[in-house]
Amino acid sequence: MPQLAVIRRALTAMLLAVPVLVAALPAIAQCPAMPVQALSLPQTRATLAAGAPLRILAFGSSSTEGTGATWPDATYPEQLEQRLRAALPGRNITVINRGRGGQEVAEMLLRLRADVLALSPTLVIWQVGANAALRGLDAREFRAKLEEGLDELRDSGIETLLMDSQVSPQIMAAPERLHIQAALHAVAAERHVQLYSRTALMQGWEAQGLPNSAVIGPDGLHHTDLGYACLSMALAQSILAAIQAPRTSASR
Repeated sequence: MPQLAVIRRALTAMLLAVPVLVAALPAIAQCPAMPVQALSLPQTRATLAAGAPLRILAFGSSSTEGTGATWPDATYPEQLEQRLRAALPGRNITVINRGRGGQEVAEMLLRLRADVLALSPTLVIWQVGANAALRGLDAREFRAKLEEGLDELRDSGIETLLMDSQVSPQIMAAPERLHIQAALHAVAAERHVQLYSRTALMQGWEAQGLPNSAVIGPDGLHHTDLGYACLSMALAQSILAAIQAPRTSASR
């Protein structure tokens, strides 16, 4: 009889999951087709070309961790892994989620070695800046800490892709938002570090008729399931374009 109870619990869990899964399916069709953001990821491309396992680590705060998602598989790192695996069947691809809600850059640095460097990823997607803006962090302090982290990643031979902030009511109201965003983009440009602009992506969504209210939840800060789905789709397309593109003299 204990086995019967286990089976019943499993069946109940499956039935409860069905509405969630069905509800998530239409979300993909609602994502606007957006231009691919051009990226140069030579180390990631070389890893795949060599047939080696590709380990991507998503590093950041709550929108990396997945706050606002209704179930664990709805986070952007989880969906990114599934999309890359589907596009590159037979390849060993893992996306590790190391987002921790509420942290800004200084707090992320404290766990950089244990949560990132120790895992030796090929590529780190570092989402940063939102909490710095919300807390009113001085842009010069933000920049110094960001550069410190980038130095550690570079010295460890890890390729880095920065990601800027979401367009949300809370962040748009933050007085330091523009200064933090400007510092992030300036560091990326000066250090030739790749940057995926979530800000530009979401502005494009709105221009294509996908309202901010559909991709940002009632807290005015975090993504909805649709927001995470559309982000993972667009990011996967840009990564795939970068790693499948022919090598050129301009590639770094």
